[in-house]
Amino acid sequence: MEQPIGTDSKTELKVSQIPWWSVLLEGIIAVVIGIFLLYEPIATTILLIRLLAIFWLAEGIIAVIGALIFTKDGKWKLLSGILSIIAGVIILMYPIFSPYIVLKLLVIFIGALAIVNGAVILASTLKGGGGMWILGAVSIILGLLLLTNSLTGVLILPWIFGFFLIIGGIGAVIWGIRIRT
Repeated sequence: MEQPIGTDSKTELKVSQIPWWSVLLEGIIAVVIGIFLLYEPIATTILLIRLLAIFWLAEGIIAVIGALIFTKDGKWKLLSGILSIIAGVIILMYPIFSPYIVLKLLVIFIGALAIVNGAVILASTLKGGGGMWILGAVSIILGLLLLTNSLTGVLILPWIFGFFLIIGGIGAVIWGIRIRT
């Protein structure tokens, strides 16, 4: 039993237009934060994690209110909001220890992600035969190093983020100028 397929439907794909000044502003902010992370990594990391805690706290309050007002799928939104509030309050209550803990969890996540990505790259290159196996092996080694020596990762992570923010910010500034013209 065959069903007719309508060929009259038209699907249009619209590309969202990002204002050039928004891209330029994001690039400038990224470069400034990157410079601060390179020159004052401890103070900048503490400030950024406090801002993250304030964001989580505000987002958690909004999520809890939203879950109580709109009860459809409210359980998960309520749980998410409560966890965000708890994380925000804990980080704000312990401003000295929380950057270390947040960075350590991030290093553990990045290490595990590097191992998984390396294994996927290694498996796909061994199947398909290619020279990318070295990238997979290096990624696995990096992940193992981060997991076994997370303190070094915590100390180096702000500089790595600073470097990538500067490079990405310069790219965004160039892109913002290019899309303006």
